[in-house]
Amino acid sequence: MEKNLLKNKSKSIKSETKRESRKTFAFSPLLLKAKIGDTIFNSLLKSSGYFIIILIVAFLATLFISALPSIKKFGFGFFTSSVWDPRADVYGALAFIVGTLLTSLIALAISLPFSMSISILLSQYLKRGFLANAVKIVTELLAGIPSVIYGFWGFMFLSPLVKNVAKWLFGIEVVGYGVLTSSIVLAIMIVPYCASISREVIDLVPKDLQEAAYALGATKFEVITTIVLPYAFSGIFAGIVLSLGRALGETMAVTMVIGNRNELPSGLLSPANTIASVIANNFNEADGLMMSSLIELGFILMVISAVINFTGKYIIKKFSVK
Repeated sequence: MEKNLLKNKSKSIKSETKRESRKTFAFSPLLLKAKIGDTIFNSLLKSSGYFIIILIVAFLATLFISALPSIKKFGFGFFTSSVWDPRADVYGALAFIVGTLLTSLIALAISLPFSMSISILLSQYLKRGFLANAVKIVTELLAGIPSVIYGFWGFMFLSPLVKNVAKWLFGIEVVGYGVLTSSIVLAIMIVPYCASISREVIDLVPKDLQEAAYALGATKFEVITTIVLPYAFSGIFAGIVLSLGRALGETMAVTMVIGNRNELPSGLLSPANTIASVIANNFNEADGLMMSSLIELGFILMVISAVINFTGKYIIKKFSVK
């Protein structure tokens, strides 16, 4: 009796197993298609990642190979010399490196208070209403204006203003074009980027933390300085790094107001030049060693931008809220 029951159970289990296998076999084409589709999708994603890496490496390699004649002739002296003389075929990058870093850092210093004020105003004080919408629209409009318009405005209005103010304050005659003028134009250009990113990051600060601080009797200023800004520091710093990268690579607006003098700037009111500007001004007529030197300048600008970005990422990772 027990043997018969065991035989019947084993037969039923075998029949159920066969039915399940038939079901699995019936659906196997669909599973096979899904697996193939998933494999293709993953391959496309990985290929895109590899393509970007290969593209950057190829881009840097092309620049480096094209800059080899300049690297071989001038060596490290290319970085320490400020002489740029196409007639003598002698080129140095120091004046342009200094001009690029000086204008970008001054622009960042000018724009940062305005950017932070706008982001705090929109996220903590004016979340709704006419003024909040007006400030948002103007900020977005500034981000969408072409750089040539900024340059034209700086050329027509800001340069004469700087010239007149310098004469009135210091009693000196200046041309109006130079480091300060280009820095102010750059500062206006990067305000929208830093302000928008900072506002979005500040909006992500947990409301519970802010309400808990208010419950303990903290003022609005204390909540902003002790809770909001420290919590959002990493995101705000990321916006600052992106804004600095934008300033480093700006070409047209800076070219129109910096004065384009291939010398080390003697002051904030003196004309100067940047890496992007000297490339734009000389690229069409350059050949031979001059072309190689311009390409080396472009390579240097890429390295500067990469170093700033990697430094920014390290600081963000080190000081981000866990």
